[in-house]
Amino acid sequence: MTTGFEPSLSRAEARSRMAEALEQAGIGEARGDARFLLLHLLGLTPTDLALRSNEPIGPAGAETLADALRQRLAGVPVARILGEWEFRGLTFALSPETLVPRPDTETLVEAALRLLRSPAPAILDLGTGSGCILVALLDALPGARGIGLDRSADALSTARGNATRNGVGSRSLFVRGDWCAAAGGPFDLIVSNPPYIASGVIPTLAEEVRKHDPMAALDGGQDGLDAYRAIIRSFTERPGLLAVDGALAFEIGYDQAEAVATLGQRAGLIVEGVERDLAGHPRVVMLRPSSDVTTHDKVVQ
Repeated sequence: MTTGFEPSLSRAEARSRMAEALEQAGIGEARGDARFLLLHLLGLTPTDLALRSNEPIGPAGAETLADALRQRLAGVPVARILGEWEFRGLTFALSPETLVPRPDTETLVEAALRLLRSPAPAILDLGTGSGCILVALLDALPGARGIGLDRSADALSTARGNATRNGVGSRSLFVRGDWCAAAGGPFDLIVSNPPYIASGVIPTLAEEVRKHDPMAALDGGQDGLDAYRAIIRSFTERPGLLAVDGALAFEIGYDQAEAVATLGQRAGLIVEGVERDLAGHPRVVMLRPSSDVTTHDKVVQ
């Protein structure tokens, strides 16, 4: 199977050749991947491709497309090849220690926006990664300010760049820390898409996920709930983290709603609700503090 492209090849022919190679390799969405890569890597719009499909790709285009095809055939996800991805209409750069923003996480942002009771909220994003959740919230809330926490210096550097790129750099701060340890408060909203895949399930994940997503952002411990326990424990030990009328919103695995809700209830939190994603799966658990939360009688197990 050839992965080379002649500079004289037309855009339409290059797209067809890429699609054919990907189909032969058994890669799903081969034609969509080929079109997406060609448009983005050559800096084209759909109109360019439709009206000027016979134009040659040229030497630089040939080299770029050949490299992209080799990567895709090796199992590298499209987003990793491009080095960026879209989330809620915004573009986010990626790095080795950040997850690719996924449509399911947009459910978390939408749920969080509905939870807010303050017109100018202070937001804390735990395990911020690329910063997509915090940046999307700040973009939707011109009066908001936020802090993104992460243990990865690489992720924090990427998140800072994404905040600046999307016009919210002056209203955001990115800090290295372990969950809530580096945060002060009070916050009107705490959000997190923590690692929630059980350790034993990791080997069964799709190769594109196992080999190209950061393991620290995937592995949630033996039962997938380690991060939720740590975050909720931090809240119960320091109830001042959350404003009286504040809220917490967690992204969860499809089968974790009851377990995460129970952890919250045991810590004296009220379950505000469970939001489902577009596929109908439980995707977000929403919690609020009750009026009698204390630091001495709530234990997260």
